[in-house]
Parts: sequence; structure tokens; C-alpha cells
Amino acid sequence: MKLVLASLVILFGLFSAGAYAASIEAHIDLSKQQMKVYQNGRLRHTWKISTARRGYVTPTGNYKPTRMHKMWYSRKYDMSPMPHSIFFKGGYAVHGTNEIKNLGNPVSHGCVRLHPDNARTLFRMVESAGRSNAAIRIRR
Repeated sequence: MKLVLASLVILFGLFSAGAYAASIEAHIDLSKQQMKVYQNGRLRHTWKISTARRGYVTPTGNYKPTRMHKMWYSRKYDMSPMPHSIFFKGGYAVHGTNEIKNLGNPVSHGCVRLHPDNARTLFRMVESAGRSNAAIRIRR
């Protein structure tokens, strides 16, 4: 009887674990030019970012991803490549950049730039969890 009960507990655990999607939160600190990524409340990654330079704005607040593209080209800024884009407000997105030497400094037109490898990792995490289970939180 104990063996049957133990088997049922394990089986139930496997099914219920799959029933809940992972919760992904990207916490963006504009003053530190840093992103912390949490999965199910546990810190998984801390990355340097680049946000809006003087004269531009990265919006603050809490957002849900609105759309995602493995590759996007900015129509507004000379078709600049935006790999692994996660859009969260209008034309604002979290995305990879080829200007990795500038990470840690505010140099963008308002988007949140990441190292391409980190952008890919975040993109896959959000893709796996689902946009409705992801949040982008931006603070000064």
C-alpha cells in the first residue's frame, strides 16, 4: 500500500508541475544599468544593459510582453537589427545589441539593450513560460 501511495504522490507531482508555467520577471534598474531575471521568484541572471541616453526615455513601470520577434529591424532607426526582441510598450523593446562594449552605459534611444546571448536566453525563457506569465519591471 505504501508503494502505491508513494507512486501516486510522485505521479501527481509530475503532472501538477507541468500544469503551471514558469513565472519570468525581468527587473530593470535604470540607475544601475542592470537587469535581474527571476524565474518562479528565484534570481537566475544578472546582466548589464544599456537604456536611454540623454534626450531619450526608457519608460518606467510594469509591463507584459506585447509581441516577440527572433529578429526585428527598427524602421525608425535606419533598420538597426534588434535580435530576440521582446516588445513591452509600443516600439519599446528588450533586445540584443551588437554594441556590447557600451553595455552598462545609457546609450540607446529608449529600448533596453542586452548582450545577444543574454537576449536569446531571456527570449527563450519568456517563450517557454508564455508572454502572459512574464513581466518587465522598470525602475529608476
